[in-house]
Amino acid sequence: MTEADSPDATSWPRLPIGVALGSIGADARWWLESARRLDAAGYDGIWCWDHFMSRGKKANPVLEQWTTLAAAGAVTERIGIGTFVTNVMTRHPAVLARMAGTLQEISGGRLTVGLGAGGDAVENEAYGIPFPAIGQRVARLEEAVAVLRALWTGGPVAYEGRFFRLRDAVAFPLPDPAPRILIGAGSPAGVRLAARIGDGWAAEVDEFADLEPRWREALDRNGRRRSEVQVVLGFGSGRSGQDALRGSPWVEEPRAAADEWRSRGADRMIVPARTTADVDALVTAVERW
Repeated sequence: MTEADSPDATSWPRLPIGVALGSIGADARWWLESARRLDAAGYDGIWCWDHFMSRGKKANPVLEQWTTLAAAGAVTERIGIGTFVTNVMTRHPAVLARMAGTLQEISGGRLTVGLGAGGDAVENEAYGIPFPAIGQRVARLEEAVAVLRALWTGGPVAYEGRFFRLRDAVAFPLPDPAPRILIGAGSPAGVRLAARIGDGWAAEVDEFADLEPRWREALDRNGRRRSEVQVVLGFGSGRSGQDALRGSPWVEEPRAAADEWRSRGADRMIVPARTTADVDALVTAVERW
């Protein structure tokens, strides 16, 4: 990140930190109450993962991403609502476009859609959902983005792709504004796609240092300006039912942590919260911002 790209600390919003609330091993009351608390505290966004099953204890409850976020959009007032990220294989993009348009209206324009190629073959197999090779999933992802954007114009839309076809499709209510689309990517090919078609890149911290320069190079090759897109950086998920933020810089020195990662190229950050103790720590950390 160049000096011109990097604002000083005083230019930050009050809390440019989002929170991915755990959806595995959680119940809806806890999730929504936590969302309300983080909204009141002034956090940037609440984000939900897209899982149908627990990878560990299969009897664990798992909240469905989009219905959970719809409920959160109705019970919060200011905080952003986002998917980090939605698996492109689990919902037809025309249906997803309708869901997103409705949630954008429910939330008053606070939705961000993170979309990725999916990565859990076991889960897809359990639900009878196809899980082709990564190349085909990435191709589906690119078509899905085209379908979303086309339907968010209202229509009628005709689209003939390899995987998806629309004929005289309309989609109302129109999302206002159209949600920002982040492309979830953890590989060189993925960041090239994110740079080419995404409004931003949904990145994970483990791959970020290696891939961020490649993403910038891909932006340049596609004639896109860094200021027009976002990097939304996730800091892991932790384990169901276990505290993820005890002693974390995100609760001990949140401004310093945000400044550090902004200097490394992130625009927005997403930290995990798995327990009430995590949410308590985040609410208390506001006093240290």
